[in-house]
Order: sequence, then structure tokens, then C-alpha cells
Amino acid sequence: MLYTEILKDNRNFLELYKKGRYIASKYSVIYVMPNNRPFNRFGITAGKKIGNAVCRNRAKRLIRLAYRQYEIDLPVGIDIVIVARKPMCEIKSDEYCSYMEKYGVKEIHKAIEKSIGKLKK
Repeated sequence: MLYTEILKDNRNFLELYKKGRYIASKYSVIYVMPNNRPFNRFGITAGKKIGNAVCRNRAKRLIRLAYRQYEIDLPVGIDIVIVARKPMCEIKSDEYCSYMEKYGVKEIHKAIEKSIGKLKK
């Protein structure tokens, strides 16, 4: 990943869940918040409701693939956490990548603009 660090601390995840904006879809929920740094921070969550370890790891792998492909199109200086949902295990990799291309990146831009506008007021 070009300009991305990995989110690891639980408090960062919790802060993003509480203060960040979210984009819900059939496959995942994307939480986004500006971080005022010269790089992005990225985290993935796949809970036990997704399925067994094989399903959870596959879901995380698909999310990483889609993020890596469209990282260049995302704004710099944001925190992103993608939470996998159950249908993620039953799709092919190109399906989630096309979702990110068509809707995910645009929605992330909109959410960041709203967050920045909210911070300026």
C-alpha cells in the first residue's frame, strides 16, 4: 500500500465507530474520518457472524485487494475501517472491486467532504 498505515489499536477503531461517518452496503460498512495526517490509516474487521475462519480471512483478503486497487483514487489524510458483512463470503473478488470502483470511492469522497464541512462550522 502506497501511502497507508495499518490501524491496530482498539481505541482508534472505537473512535472511528463513534465519530466517523459510515457508508453501508450489502457487502460491507465503511467508516471514514479525516485524520489530519499526510497518510491514510486503514483497518479491517470481520466478526464471527461472517462465518468460520476461512470465510473471515477470505473477506479480509477481498477487502485488502479492493483497497489496494483504488487507494490512488482516495483522498489522503483519512482513517478508514471496513467491516465485512456475511454476503462478502459468497461473492467473487471482481464483484467487490467493481462495487468499490462504482460506489465506494465516490461515497468516501462525499463522507469526507461532509465531515470537513462539519468541522469548519
